[in-house]
Amino acid sequence: MSEAYITVRKILPDGSEAMRYSGRIIGRGATWVQIEAFFERADVPLPYVTFRTGDRLIEYFYTDRWYNVFELYDVSGGHLKGWYCNITRPADIDAEGIAWYDLALDVWVSPLGDVLVLDEDEFAALGLDAPTQAAARAALQDLKARIERGDAPFAVLIG
Repeated sequence: MSEAYITVRKILPDGSEAMRYSGRIIGRGATWVQIEAFFERADVPLPYVTFRTGDRLIEYFYTDRWYNVFELYDVSGGHLKGWYCNITRPADIDAEGIAWYDLALDVWVSPLGDVLVLDEDEFAALGLDAPTQAAARAALQDLKARIERGDAPFAVLIG
């Protein structure tokens, strides 16, 4: 049996494509897909984590949720660095690929369970219509509740 790969496209609010890469499908359900991908860009140091070239990502995309989750593992030791969550419109998932629609609002979750909400100013600057803003804010609350409960994929939280 051959491994199934899928193309992932990140779409910005203006409709332009910001990024395209491929990942190996490792799980699939009626409303979600889970892939394994590797960070292929140059290192990106952030105040809370550094994305390093070769870091392994387990990515969860949903057609019925307004977010995705990227579980990040270090290229050197394989240890869990944390989860980067994007508030998005629900993903389009089909046999050809995954398209996810970024809404700028993000969440970082450390392995200890520390939660940082990021880019609220960028989200506000998008000038989205009221229903989209409300759906994004509801998704943020849903995501925070899932983190607090330790729902998958956050079940391995140390804190």
